[in-house]
Order: sequence, then structure tokens, then C-alpha cells
Amino acid sequence: MTAALTLTTHSAIAEIAPATWDGLGDGNPFTTHRFLHALEASGSVGPGTGWQPLHLTVERDGRIVGAAPLYAKSHSQGEYIFDHAWAEAYMRAGGRYYPKLQGAVPFTPASGARLLAAEPAVRQALLAGMTQVAQRGGASGAHVTFCTEDEARLGEEAGFLPRVTQQFHWLNRGYAHFDDFLAALSSRKRKAIRKERARAQGFGGTIRHLRGDDLRPRHWDAFWAFYQDTGGRKWGRPYLTRAFFDRIHQTMRDDILLVLALRDDQPIAGALNFIGPDALYGRYWGCVEDHAFLHFELCYHQAIDHAIAHGLARVEAGAQGEHKLARGYEPVPIHSLHWVSDEGFLRALADYLDQERRAMGQEIDALAHWTPFRKQG
Repeated sequence: MTAALTLTTHSAIAEIAPATWDGLGDGNPFTTHRFLHALEASGSVGPGTGWQPLHLTVERDGRIVGAAPLYAKSHSQGEYIFDHAWAEAYMRAGGRYYPKLQGAVPFTPASGARLLAAEPAVRQALLAGMTQVAQRGGASGAHVTFCTEDEARLGEEAGFLPRVTQQFHWLNRGYAHFDDFLAALSSRKRKAIRKERARAQGFGGTIRHLRGDDLRPRHWDAFWAFYQDTGGRKWGRPYLTRAFFDRIHQTMRDDILLVLALRDDQPIAGALNFIGPDALYGRYWGCVEDHAFLHFELCYHQAIDHAIAHGLARVEAGAQGEHKLARGYEPVPIHSLHWVSDEGFLRALADYLDQERRAMGQEIDALAHWTPFRKQG
């Protein structure tokens, strides 16, 4: 007889042993215990933020065999898979959309496993557990964002609705050097990128890659100024607290690549990346001086340099940005799962998502036609 599975919710990641949690994951930096704990310990999520931790675990014979980062949400900010229109429609129909459950990594539009378990049956139990927790807690539904394609298929079998959006990723096709990548581009695009890099690197200073013990508190002081400027312009207020950066310096500096532009030995711009087993994830950028093309250099070209040098399969440079296309980043599908308890709204949502998936497939195909790579035949 198969042993029964027991579901438990946790109001803090600290309730779960780091080795237990990380032993279920795949090394993605954003679903590690240390990253999720940094968000909570720094006050970036938790009371007053609209992100209330409610992490889910599955036990068998007293041992945790599955887990999922889960949050009760009172808004739809910081998710990057947009459902604001759904919330408005739900409330116009007389329903209460918030709270909802979000299986996600806060403020992080990077794909990866959200159902941390080796066995499909355990991943199914996590999905079923989300719907149960939503129903018991009076949430309108449960959403799993930036999940893997395999999880999307499993979720559809479990009654969740699959959604497809898109991002731009750079894919490493075995390049030994940046020039090998450029050789795959059309002549015009190759010349444009070389000219752009020369212009950016001529800003009057130097560019440094900092990782591990090369990172110092003064570098985080500088980056905090960059982050506040960018966050204030994009979101009205930054999502992350200053304490978050101190936390990741303590626990994650080997997982971080900070690319800084310095002039007269003073940081004037920077791009923060996280390093995964097979990918580099660009997360935040900011500056205190404007220089032509420096944003593209630090965020995109330097990321490609690092990925090639370290044999990483891809660079994920964050949400949105068709300007990435001209720099060799390609359109790729992004998967998420959605379930609401109201059956009528669920049917309407299914019709909408069917149409959206078809339109998104056409958009990805159209964007792929405009990549800068040399056309074959």
C-alpha cells in the first residue's frame, strides 16, 4: 500500500530546514531556501507587503518529499504575469478576487520549477493542496507563475488552466567567444552590435565583474542607489528593502554576478545577475549617470560574455523588452497555471486563454522572424 501524503502550510520558510528544502530543488537560485529567507528576513515580503508566506509541503512517513513556494496575495503587484483585468472582471461580477494564492518567487520573472518534488504524484499533490488551501482560506483561486513546461502539462491534467506568455532569452549554441556569436548574425546586425559596444565602453571608465568575496558592502551601497532610482521610476517604490541586499551578500554572494561601470573608481551604473546551474539571470539595473548604450552593455552584452566564458546555456534578462531582439535575444514561451474556484469564471477564463495562446504562438513566430541571425537558405 502506498503511504499517505500529508499537506502542511508554513507561514515562514524558516519553519523548514534549509537542507530539506534545497534537497528538493534543482539549484535554481530563486527557489533556494537562502533566497526565499532573504526576502522574508529583510521584510521585502510578509506583513504589510501583500505577499504573505504560506509555503506548502508534502510529507510521507514523516519526511518532507515535496514543497512549493506559496503566498497569499492581496494585490497583483510584483508578479509579471498580469491578471489585473481578470481581477477587475471578477469584482465587476460581484466576486472578491483578493486574497488569491500565488505559487511564485516574488518580484522575479524567471522560469524554473515551482513544484519541488521528484515524483509526479507529489507534484500533483502540491497542486491539489493549493486548491484546497485556497478553498479553506477563502481565496478566489491559485496561480503558479513562471513554471516549467512539464509542470504546465501536469497542471492542466490537474484542472489548472495553462497560460503562455513570452520573454527574450539569449541561447548559447556552443560559442567559444563573443565573436563566434557575432558570426552567427547578419553582417548589418554584427556591425551594429560592435559599434554599440565600442560606444558604450568608451564612457570614460572601466567595467568590472564582481562575484563572491570580491563583493564588498560599498558595492551594495552603490547598487542600492541604482536600484532605488530604477524602482522609483518603474514601480513608484522599490519592492526590495535595503536589508535584502545585505542578506544576499551574507548568504548568496557566490550565486551573484554584479557588473559595475566605474569612472574615477566610483560606481556609476550596475547590473545585478544571479547565477544558476545552466543560466545567468539578469535581475536589476540602475545608474547615476547616463551614457549611450551603457544599459545594453552591462545588462545584455556583458551577460553574454559571462555565459560564454562559463559554459552557461542561456541568459534570461527579465521581463519585456523587444529591444533585446536586436541584440541576439530570442522569443521563448513562458508558462503559468491558473485556477479559480468560481466555475463560471473558470469557463470564461478558459475561453480567453485558448484565444490568447493561439495569438501568443503567432506573436512568437513573428518575432522569431526578426531575430538578427543570418537566415538559412
